[in-house]
Amino acid sequence: MTILERRDANAIAHLRMNAPERLNALSDEMLAALQEQIDALKNDSTIKAVVLSGEGKAFCAGHDIRQINAGRAAEDGGKAYFEGLFARCTSVMLGLQRLPQPVIAQVHGIATAAGCQLVASCDLAVAAQGTRFGVNGVNIGLFCSTPMVALSRNIPRKHAFELLTTGEFMSAVRAAELGLINRAVPEEDLEAETLKMAETIASKLGSAVKIGKEAYYRQIEMPLDEAYAYTSGVIVENLMHRDTIEGLNAFIEKRPPNWEDN
Repeated sequence: MTILERRDANAIAHLRMNAPERLNALSDEMLAALQEQIDALKNDSTIKAVVLSGEGKAFCAGHDIRQINAGRAAEDGGKAYFEGLFARCTSVMLGLQRLPQPVIAQVHGIATAAGCQLVASCDLAVAAQGTRFGVNGVNIGLFCSTPMVALSRNIPRKHAFELLTTGEFMSAVRAAELGLINRAVPEEDLEAETLKMAETIASKLGSAVKIGKEAYYRQIEMPLDEAYAYTSGVIVENLMHRDTIEGLNAFIEKRPPNWEDN
């Protein structure tokens, strides 16, 4: 059994976490598989969007607690293993945002702790209406410090802190209201709605989306004046691209663009 399945269709890479018996936990093996696909996708110009989903009854239940506890058997009580684990997890989360292609989380069941972090680290997310989100580590005495990083950059700070300190679940409807996900849809429509979003993105000029995604994450951390200065340079460079010139001419001439990139 492949722990992370990949299927490519119509310029979209579909990644499905396939460890349903462990609720697609971010085990050592799952993190390694995700990192392998991230490394492959970042140089794959044939792929214009990525959909990440989970097999079984849950999207992702976070880190593998049994595996974490087993790491304590080392002489240092597991400290070196824990440091390596969270370094690898961080690499995956940052890697998703640094991919040139937009990544859409297709979420169902539950997305808890690092599973919620995974949703927050994707560029976009569509969830089934019955999905529950949480950063519940505090319930077992472990504050979700690393999931907090992505979560607090997606939703307002007081709501993020409430989730982190109460360990309570949040509904998909509430997650959409706060901005953790783009939309909550009936479960039977989840795959179709996610695919529709991916196909829309994949139909755009890939080089423009790549430029835009990188600029989006860079500018959002800048002061306002620096962000304008930076993005002004980005849009000037974008305007110099052959396919962008073609796109503008096609708009003026009221015809479909003839993009080399597509």
